Amino acid sequence: MKFTALACAAAGTLAAPAFAESHMTEVAFGTNWLAQAEHGGFYQSVADGTYEACGLKVSILPGGPQVNNRALLLAGRIDYHMGGDLLQAFNAVQEGIPVVSVAAIFQKHPQVIVTHPGKAETFEDLKALDLLIGDNGYQSYYQWMMAAYGFTPEQRQPYTFNPGPFLANENAGMQGYLSSEPYLVEKEGGFTPDVFLIADAGYSTYATTIEVMADTIAKKPDEVSCFVDASIKGWYTYLYGDNVAANELIKADNPEMTDDKIAFAIEKMKENGIVDSGDTLEAGIGVITDEKVGDFYAKMVEAGVIGEVDWQSAYTTEFVGKGVGMDLK
Repeated sequence: MKFTALACAAAGTLAAPAFAESHMTEVAFGTNWLAQAEHGGFYQSVADGTYEACGLKVSILPGGPQVNNRALLLAGRIDYHMGGDLLQAFNAVQEGIPVVSVAAIFQKHPQVIVTHPGKAETFEDLKALDLLIGDNGYQSYYQWMMAAYGFTPEQRQPYTFNPGPFLANENAGMQGYLSSEPYLVEKEGGFTPDVFLIADAGYSTYATTIEVMADTIAKKPDEVSCFVDASIKGWYTYLYGDNVAANELIKADNPEMTDDKIAFAIEKMKENGIVDSGDTLEAGIGVITDEKVGDFYAKMVEAGVIGEVDWQSAYTTEFVGKGVGMDLK
């Protein structure tokens, strides 16, 4: 497994909390997939020394198809983990696992449905198409699509992460990740697909959360605050400042990541308000609100995706919503 270590000195203008004055604390942060622009703010804080400025020497441990960094968090082998979405957090509560989401970097889930141009004008129009949806999607957001919009099990076809069936059928829609399948269709299909972001249709979960064990929050609140604040500052700089050094670290951890893929992803994140929109405009990147978590929880219960759980124990608003980093925008 490959780590990206802090390599840059901290900027002198960044303030450090009292706990950082006596020592540097080494921590590991595990992501949930291979290095990419969607992890950019974390790499930014490594590259420009923002973590180090508040007393943390952070190593990033990329995820991937053969890597389960969440299991490493539960085993105490890493300190922080990049969560997927709130369903994962609710499931942890259901299973009695004391993992807590302390920040939500993505205010919108980047899950999309792509179609051939002109085949659907609205999200509801997708009901007229065959939809290529993977098993995980069928068990989660597609259950919500059926409950909220009337999509049917019959129109769903299994998605095998091969765009060929979609490209061959102009009356099909295909699940995707905002920065992945649309890019792939443009390159392999030679056309720009229409893209429907399910978050804009009401799938209101946060994504790319920062997860930590409840025990860490209880014993090391200053450390958690440092990591969250520095990560938020990194995201502002990555989106709105000089991100060259961060992108070099991303490409070092994932040689298949190219400059054009990174540029496409950043453009789509900004264009669709994935990181910075809604509540963040007043409270800052990373914000979590009781209202939004409760709204998504209610939708998932109604859709039968999850049963009754103590959903409020899945997260805390203690470390976010304070406008940290907004001056960097």
